[in-house]
Amino acid sequence: MTSAALDPATAHKLAVARLWAVSRHPYLASALFASPVVAVPGLGKVSVDEAWRLYVDPDLVRDWSVDVLGSTLVHHAGHLVRDHAGRATDAGVAGHSAREWKLAADAEINDDLVGAGLRLPDAVMPQALGWATGRLAEEYFHAGHRHDPLYEPDCGSGADAQVRPWEMVSAGESGGLPKGQRHMIRCQVASHVLSYTREGMGRLPASWRRWAEELLEPAVDWRRALAGEIRKGVAAAAGLVDYSYRRPSRRAPVSPDVVLPALERPTPEVVVLVDTSGSMSNEQLARALAEIDGLLRGIGLARNQVRVLSVDAAVHTARRVSSARQVELVGGGGTDMTAGLAAAARLRPRPTVVVVLTDGMTPWPEAAPKGFPVVVGLLGAARPAGGQAGRAWEPPPWARVVAIADGPHPDRGVPAA
Repeated sequence: MTSAALDPATAHKLAVARLWAVSRHPYLASALFASPVVAVPGLGKVSVDEAWRLYVDPDLVRDWSVDVLGSTLVHHAGHLVRDHAGRATDAGVAGHSAREWKLAADAEINDDLVGAGLRLPDAVMPQALGWATGRLAEEYFHAGHRHDPLYEPDCGSGADAQVRPWEMVSAGESGGLPKGQRHMIRCQVASHVLSYTREGMGRLPASWRRWAEELLEPAVDWRRALAGEIRKGVAAAAGLVDYSYRRPSRRAPVSPDVVLPALERPTPEVVVLVDTSGSMSNEQLARALAEIDGLLRGIGLARNQVRVLSVDAAVHTARRVSSARQVELVGGGGTDMTAGLAAAARLRPRPTVVVVLTDGMTPWPEAAPKGFPVVVGLLGAARPAGGQAGRAWEPPPWARVVAIADGPHPDRGVPAA
């Protein structure tokens, strides 16, 4: 089979199906629009590969209704964001066992999606295979089933890591997404899922929330690791009081002829500098997003009380956020955290504490910034050894340093000595 371009009418229908899917599952928008489309005439199905390419048969797109096509796109997005291909590799899936994994992966997704009102053609359901509902693909894979279903699923290598004859091999071919970018999108989807559930925007299957919480679980226990820095700084600022004439005193009625100041409690100000230089991989940027979410949960500040700055050799963005999905990661050049810390010192109100999330490949100021402590979260960087350049990458002695493991499911980080 050879790929071809979609005609305008068919491409428009596929775009409408994507919009239909997003309207019902807005938290999947990043994944639904990330996949480059490859038309394969005569394929007879819609499938995805490990590099997130979406293979479609133009005749099938024209024949299916928008809701069935959109439901299928949501199903395939479920395979991609839940990394069924990577999990299949970890489970040792190969050869004949790939068929069992395909059934298990479909059952994990369909159990949630069919209950959400999607119209999936010939959907594999766990009940039909004698399985309990609400389980993971790995559990279904090792459980065995009572009878063969009438439908043989084939969602592509994006579901089981087994390359199909019609698929492109390299991620770089025809817009395939590199591994780091796939992980970044998974983190974005996970953050959207958690925001969707927290804000009560609609009903969401519990398994999606469990998946999102597991993916975005921070590598560092911020409550414990930063107790000596963030908690101390935040508590100190929260405990301070001062007099202010910006609002009237509650005792003003007893002294109508005298303007009395009111007591004011300063709000703790936490600032996060995210290294967005070219040395930061997509995996490390995704880990930084996870740590921001963990920090927001761990220190218990009110909404929109954490400011995040994107920094390479200069500061590109600065905004208050209440979740990682609001963070804008802009950069890609060289790195100089001296510029980032100088920008943090100029912020008003002044930071109570500054957290720097970086791979460590940056020069630092010789002296500690005045007025606030600095906590450096090192994202698993390999630092060059020896010479002046090597010394430039050492964490500054005046900062609290915390080691952060790479990967989507790391062990708990342990503060560096």
